[in-house]
Amino acid sequence: MEGVVNSDIIIIILATGIRLATPYLLAALGEMFVQRSGVYNLGVEGIMMMGAFAGFYATLQLGSPLLGIVISLVIGALMGLLMALVSVTFKAEQGISGIGLYMFGWGLSGLLFRLYVGGITSVEGLKAIKIPFLSNIPFFGPVLFDHNGLVYTAFLLVPLTGFILFKTSWGLNVRAVGNKPEAADTLGVSVVRIRYQCLIVGGMLAALAGAFLTIGQANMYADNITAGRGFIAIALVYFGRWSPWGILLGSLLFSLADSFQSMVQVLGINFPYELAVILPYMVTIIALAISYGRVWAPAALGKPFQRGTRG
Repeated sequence: MEGVVNSDIIIIILATGIRLATPYLLAALGEMFVQRSGVYNLGVEGIMMMGAFAGFYATLQLGSPLLGIVISLVIGALMGLLMALVSVTFKAEQGISGIGLYMFGWGLSGLLFRLYVGGITSVEGLKAIKIPFLSNIPFFGPVLFDHNGLVYTAFLLVPLTGFILFKTSWGLNVRAVGNKPEAADTLGVSVVRIRYQCLIVGGMLAALAGAFLTIGQANMYADNITAGRGFIAIALVYFGRWSPWGILLGSLLFSLADSFQSMVQVLGINFPYELAVILPYMVTIIALAISYGRVWAPAALGKPFQRGTRG
């Protein structure tokens, strides 16, 4: 057990946990805006899959991870637009349309991979960027300041999204539309436009989360590379009480548990393998159970808006 408490091992666990939190943060922050506007999108996982493939394939063909990120953002915006068309304009039941979007993204990304790639192929992904001076700080330097650009982006988005949601007129409109769409409409706020905007932003961040998995972490694409992260991100929105800081806490809680279980296996510690694998999911379920009954969802969440009606 001496190796477990070794400072180098602790640094690896924490640094890996920071990195593993990135896709959860990106996808959950995007879904936070979506749900704050009164829509829930169960298709996050499918958007992540499409973003993962788009980022990987663009990087493979163009030789640039940055262009891969741009392409994944475009695909995410289009997927979010599709969800908006179905759930906001056509007013389809949001849970069913979200599952349909998930299945669409899952099937299309796998089909495109088999058609245009065919097998496991690696790409040159994003490089780690050491922050000058800060990366040399003992202990904290390698934990916090030795990651690629998408990791820094995800964590910087936490205060940025908090500012946008609570300190800007657009954020006020989003919250108003998610709580009292009829009142917002009376005041001249376009409920449809706000929900479209949020679904597009949410789709872009979900696709960026998927791109991180292929060009910011694995440097390859494989079927089901998202491994349920999109659904976990949705759960983290509830756990975080629709707040960026709560989502950050939940993301770190899950990712650090995941990092710990990986290290347990690598070190060969006498601990049941099956328990180690399910540890992060157990932590998430327990955290959600503890927070149940103490969350305040947007009042209009999941309710289609019909101008001139109440509900």
